[in-house]
Parts: sequence; structure tokens; C-alpha cells
Amino acid sequence: MIALLLALQAQGWTAAPYQPTVGDTIQLERSVAAPPGWRLRAGKLTATSDAEPLGDAAVLATSSPGAWILRYTVVAWTPGTITLEMPPVWRLGPDGSADSLAGGNATFHVASVIPDSVKSPAPQPSLGPLRRERLSAVPVLASVLLAAGALVGLIAWRRRSPRELADGPALVSEGEVADVRWLSAGEPKAVAARAAHRLRRALAHSMPEAHEALSTAECLTAVERARPDAPLRDLRELLTALDQVAFASAHGVDVAPIAARARALARELERSNGGAR
Repeated sequence: MIALLLALQAQGWTAAPYQPTVGDTIQLERSVAAPPGWRLRAGKLTATSDAEPLGDAAVLATSSPGAWILRYTVVAWTPGTITLEMPPVWRLGPDGSADSLAGGNATFHVASVIPDSVKSPAPQPSLGPLRRERLSAVPVLASVLLAAGALVGLIAWRRRSPRELADGPALVSEGEVADVRWLSAGEPKAVAARAAHRLRRALAHSMPEAHEALSTAECLTAVERARPDAPLRDLRELLTALDQVAFASAHGVDVAPIAARARALARELERSNGGAR
């Protein structure tokens, strides 16, 4: 150990910590003197299989004029004594002149992290034969039977017979809503449309040529051709008035008497059609 310290002092490099182990961060330092006004530039340390640098070198100025400290941070991966060839150091003058110093070698010792007892392990007796694990088919069969039972129960539940619902009370028709109720609700268009529909339906039953798909003008023309003796004047007056109210082209018209006349004429056409049959 004394010889190692003397060698480090002779080469100018010191290592810290004093007793590093594999994987520890090690700082290699060296003092370098330079004339006043000069600066230093450290070279790049090359990595080896035993150790590698952890970044660039640091150049630190001391309190003494012209004294500098070079510091390399390395990590070692191999236990034992390691010698690194350090890069040269450049001294740069203020007038552009330069000078180089040999880096020399840095030698340090790295301890192993593996205990001595592990370095030479004692032989261990061989293990006995492993017993083969015996697999039982009972859990598999139980799972299959359980799944099959659940599937059968689900199918039976989905295919159950439909429920029989009790018949509700029969709906009783209240008959046709009177025109007075529609008019009191402010719906004269509904009264006119219903009366026109009943009259047109009676005409269609009496005269197939005047079917309900025709417009009012086409219907009246068909009636005039098929039945010249039909009350054409009344039909034209009633259907025109009802269309005007239904399509809101006439305002202030009392639709109640017009609708009553239209229903009366429809009943006459239905009776005449029944008598003709």
C-alpha cells in the first residue's frame, strides 16, 4: 500500500475515496501549475473494459496563483489494481501559445463487492428426483357438468311458454263527436274537412267515376258527365265552401250550417244509392 501511494504521488494523480469498490464513483485528481494568465484544457479520457469516465474532466482554479486542479470522475467494473493512461493536459497562453503536459498513469485499487465465501463456493449435494404431479380429472368434469347444467337451465328458461294475459274491458265507442264541440274548441277546419269527406265518400259510392282521389273540380266534372240529373249546383256550392274553410281561404264563415247541409245531402245520396241497388 505504501508503494502504491508513493507511485501515485510520483505521477501526480490521487484517487478518492480511499478504498472504492466495484461500481463506486471514483474521482481522480491532479495538481497542475501554469504561468499567470494561462489556462488549462484537459483531454478526453478513453473508456476501457476495466473503467470508464462519467463525463468530461473538470478544471478548477485554486486560491494559489497559477495552480490548477484537474478532476476526472470514473467508475470501475473490475476488482483489483487498475491503471489508466490519462490524456495529455494543454496549457493555453494569453498570446495564443500552447504547451502540453503528459497525462501519465493513474493507478488505484478497487475492492470486490462479493464476499470471500462466495468466491469459492462449496459443492452442494444433488437434489432428489422431482415427483411428477398427478392431475385429477374430477375438477374438469365438475366444471363441464356445471356449465352444461347452467346452459340447459338457460335454454329452458328462454323457451318457457308465453304468459296468458287476461282480456281487458272492451272499448266502447262514444260515436261521432258533434260539430258543436269542435267549433267550441276552435277547430272549424276539422268540421269542414269531415263534412267534405263524408259527402265525397257518398258521391264515390253513388258514382264510381267521382272517386275521392279527384280534386273538387274534377269530381264535379265527373258527376256532371255520369249523372246529369244530380244536384250539381248544391254539390258545387257545398264542396267549394267546405274547401275554403278547410284550407283557411275563407274567414268569418259559419261552417255549422254548411256542414249540416253537406251531411244531409250525403244521406240523400246514400239512400238513393241503396234504393238503386
